[in-house]
Amino acid sequence: MKRLVLLGASGSIGKQTIDVVRAHPQDYCLRAVSVGRNIAALREILQEFTLDLVCVGREEDAAEIRAAYPGITVCSGDEGLKVLASCDGYDVLVNALVGFAGLAPTVAAMESGHDVALANKETLVVGGELIDKLKKEKGVRIYPIDSEHSAIDQCLRCGSHAEVSRLIITASGGSFRNRTREELKDVTVEEALAHPNWSMGAKITIDSATMMNKGFEVIEAHWLFDMPYEKIDVLMHDESVIHSMVEFTDHAVIAQLGVPDMRIPIQYALSQPARLPLDEAERLDLAKIGTLHFHAPDTERYPLLALAYETGRRGGILPAVMNAANEEANLAFRNHKIGFTEIEDIVINAVYLTEQKPAETLEDLREADHLGREYARKYIESRESAE
Repeated sequence: MKRLVLLGASGSIGKQTIDVVRAHPQDYCLRAVSVGRNIAALREILQEFTLDLVCVGREEDAAEIRAAYPGITVCSGDEGLKVLASCDGYDVLVNALVGFAGLAPTVAAMESGHDVALANKETLVVGGELIDKLKKEKGVRIYPIDSEHSAIDQCLRCGSHAEVSRLIITASGGSFRNRTREELKDVTVEEALAHPNWSMGAKITIDSATMMNKGFEVIEAHWLFDMPYEKIDVLMHDESVIHSMVEFTDHAVIAQLGVPDMRIPIQYALSQPARLPLDEAERLDLAKIGTLHFHAPDTERYPLLALAYETGRRGGILPAVMNAANEEANLAFRNHKIGFTEIEDIVINAVYLTEQKPAETLEDLREADHLGREYARKYIESRESAE
């Protein structure tokens, strides 16, 4: 039985991870969870599972849980996340946090010798160099949860690293894939959150609409699979049936297909190389789907995808700056403070206005994160003042 520490248990990936644990009680158990501010969700989890340790976002909520559940150790905030990640007596950290906050717990888990099932994109986007170094030093593994990277991981089992010609990451194009740039100026938050294929959290759904999310996935793939950027392609695929592909040197292309159900890659991340049944998942019916569509991405239409390739190649602190500016801009759009296309303006300018520096420590990355957020916040404040 694998003992899991689950960070972000009340979010979309966290809830579906609990579904997997619930479906296979003989294979997985929860040892500890974090939930941020969703205390109601934590109470529901505690009614069903026996936990040793939990983390919440605020200390006042931690005090409430301590009083209600005196047998459980309760911690809070970013330090609490690191306590969970570095604790003894578990096998795999499932990092389902959203944003830069997910980086430090990943580092803490790896430094304490734990494998990580990773859904937190920012860990590798921001700290790829640091994580890659830790992975080699500590001899730990990272299991990808993203459907695209899980697909690549599965396809790579068909050949050696030297036999890979390129990785092909598929992209739905998000909520506005059929709109021109001119039509994007006045789109609403509600429209942006209506993803045509996937049910995801709000932040990642907006990132999908800007294709920032796909740019992040390119950087992740570089670090996960030790692949140069010139061997990583993005292919638009409307139906989200093929989750990604690998082309080998003999031009054979291996694809992983499935319905858009995140429980599949979550479960595979925890069970690989074995496969467990997922009885409640819908089966893929290609006859019903009938036709699959593909087309090349337009980087003028999606400039953040092009920016991610450039920023990934340049490395140093720039990926952290890009991520931080995007987090702030994404949130500002969701809060109706800026327009949709201004997300791109903020992120692009934040990167281009930042002096390149190496990123060798977690502190370097924190400083870079601050730089990106500071630029974005000043832009947003000036926008509000002008109105």
